[in-house]
Amino acid sequence: WPLFHSRTDLAAYERSFDAGYERVNRRFAQTLAPLIGPEDLVWIHDYHLIPLAQELRRLGVTNRIGFFLHIPWPGPRTLMTLPQHQRLVESLLDYDLVGFQSQDALAAFGEYVSRELGLTIKDDGIVFEGRKTSVGAFPIGIEGQAFAELASSPVAVAAFERMRQSQAGRSMIIGVDRLDYSKGLEERFVAYEQMLADHPDLAERVFLLQIATPSRDAVEAYQEIRARLDAISGRINGAYATVDWVPIRYVNRSHRRDELAGLYRAAQVGLVTPLRDGMNLVAKEYIAAQDPENPGVLVLSRYAGAAEQMTDALIVNPFSREEMSETLARALAMPLEERQRRWRRLMDGVLADDVTAWRDRFVGALIRDHATAPAPSAGRSKIS
Repeated sequence: WPLFHSRTDLAAYERSFDAGYERVNRRFAQTLAPLIGPEDLVWIHDYHLIPLAQELRRLGVTNRIGFFLHIPWPGPRTLMTLPQHQRLVESLLDYDLVGFQSQDALAAFGEYVSRELGLTIKDDGIVFEGRKTSVGAFPIGIEGQAFAELASSPVAVAAFERMRQSQAGRSMIIGVDRLDYSKGLEERFVAYEQMLADHPDLAERVFLLQIATPSRDAVEAYQEIRARLDAISGRINGAYATVDWVPIRYVNRSHRRDELAGLYRAAQVGLVTPLRDGMNLVAKEYIAAQDPENPGVLVLSRYAGAAEQMTDALIVNPFSREEMSETLARALAMPLEERQRRWRRLMDGVLADDVTAWRDRFVGALIRDHATAPAPSAGRSKIS
């Protein structure tokens, strides 16, 4: 996880970890192989199971097997810090199709394969030891229409009305993330503080609601990020709060999806600024939850896979607090007509590239049904 999110400083390399990873995948293969029928397609998901196809092939499985990586793929130099990097990549070439979230990830994989394995990616595939592997970018989606309808459900409406009453006429910026160092929460808080300093007229007229669901509480790196966020939010609130206004409402608990839909709709700005992310579906949920007559503005990190598709969002560099500050101020001041225009194009993309379309495109490619598979929209292409 840390390596694929470009945090080599947090990665631990021990021989026992590598042995355990292989042992788990071997056990998965031994359990799965007897269950696979002659005509079955096999679709494997995410970094936990990268070597699974290799183990299945060793057991004689000849079915078509696809793999989809939900998280980013790192650049070649970052990946090469992993002691067994070549073996890991070679195990991916036992799949018939390998899918990534973004063109950026696909390009990074192609660069590694070319540089380190000396393989040429041709129009008809990557050939390694007699096996051809197709590679493509297949950005995942959400159930866009269903989430839009969820925003009108009783629980969502109640959450919306509660929040609107609590807002007391103030604009709300919302962030919803797992508590993870890849999500850029520290940078987000500091950028919001910069906005308050740069635009003192916004004081008491806006607040940030940050929902950070705890995860991996037993891992030291996660304990440290939580402590730092507590300190930063406390410092900002201590410096700027008044008797009836707190600039950051920082919440460490999970919320129901329908409740989140109502909170998204109540927010004038959706702030999605990971430092590295495979896709980030919060960005798509925020758009799906909006009121078409009065939609909010999405501010999105250029390092989220979603940025390749969602080009009508305000795209920012999450490492630049000055850029983030000015973009937040722009989002808060955006005229209704521009908000509606941007939202309509974003929503059209969320509906067209939903999770069903993602599934159909991947499975269609896996069974070599390229002629009838829907054409990919912006941000989706395939090297095969």
